[in-house]
Amino acid sequence: MSNHEYYMKEAIKLSASAMEHGNEPFGAVLVKDGEIVCTYENQIHTMTNPTLHGETGLISKFCQETGITDLSEYTLYSSCEPCFMCSGAMVWAKLGELYYAASNMDLEEILGGEGSKCSEIVFRHSHHKPKVTAGVLREESLEILREYFGK
Repeated sequence: MSNHEYYMKEAIKLSASAMEHGNEPFGAVLVKDGEIVCTYENQIHTMTNPTLHGETGLISKFCQETGITDLSEYTLYSSCEPCFMCSGAMVWAKLGELYYAASNMDLEEILGGEGSKCSEIVFRHSHHKPKVTAGVLREESLEILREYFGK
């Protein structure tokens, strides 16, 4: 198992945990120099805040706890492609790299919609462009997304 797969497994575990806690199944892990420095699971229902997606919650928590707002030396692993809001937060935080499992197009297919390449669209039209790698452990993430949204 590669390091990228290890960190993604952690993000996917967080997505399952979010679902168990009554939230939507999304999780995120922040890594620097081979060490996990912050994790977060979606908390939109338990915290009654629709902006607490895995990625925005993680960025907010990490920045508040550390005083660091420039994430150019960090890598974020997300169980699903970040939405437009989360991708925008990554631009403003100057995230260095993003790895995600399932895509927004995968998610929208489960939901019966068309979807879009959210992160690609936001990053292409922004002043900061994190390096992106898609599809790491995609099928594992899709299992959880189907379990939650396929009902």
